[in-house]
Amino acid sequence: MVIRVVVADDQELVRAGFGMILDAQPDIEVVAEAADGAQAVEAVREHRPDVLLLDVRMPVMDGLEAARRVCADHPGTKVVMLTTFDIDDYVFDALYAGASGFLLKDVRRDDLTHGVRTVASGEALLAPSVTRRLIGEFTARRAGPAGPARPPSRLLQQLTGREAETLRLLARGLSNAEIAAELTVSEHTVKTHVSNLLAKLRLRDRVHAVVFAYESGAVVAGEP
Repeated sequence: MVIRVVVADDQELVRAGFGMILDAQPDIEVVAEAADGAQAVEAVREHRPDVLLLDVRMPVMDGLEAARRVCADHPGTKVVMLTTFDIDDYVFDALYAGASGFLLKDVRRDDLTHGVRTVASGEALLAPSVTRRLIGEFTARRAGPAGPARPPSRLLQQLTGREAETLRLLARGLSNAEIAAELTVSEHTVKTHVSNLLAKLRLRDRVHAVVFAYESGAVVAGEP
């Protein structure tokens, strides 16, 4: 199976560089490039790619609005936001819009191709190494005087004990292998737990499971 990709960035060198790296892979094809959000939405409509790499800040239509439209109208296309190391406010909103994660613009060649394959396979692209920072900033920005809105507790009550443990560990930034070691189970079992909890909580992917864990109070930012 060839993974079809659209690259959207207003910097021509970024588009060309990512396109060259991805097209060099036998299982990845860049089917279109876009220089702004409107072009990105149109490219997705025309080509129906598996993955859209989408810059956050672009002219005509920004990446956030483009992500909202693509995620709403083309659920088969996984959206990955392109950002700098200093996490952009818009990335958090993009996660709510349905984006499946983010990549740093200075991503290494191997991490870029691995990220595209990961998202295309249905997994979320939220690197364990940056999960704590992302969620820490996310909760700080979302919290008001009364704190963030909490999803209904009845959804959490549907989880088994192991599924709830898996959710908490996932939210701490652990990979499947690390969760398996923590729970003394196989990675296959962890994948089953993750799949089950996503279905019960009505969540799109692992990224949104992490967000849900913090907003529901299942995990509290700053706790060890």
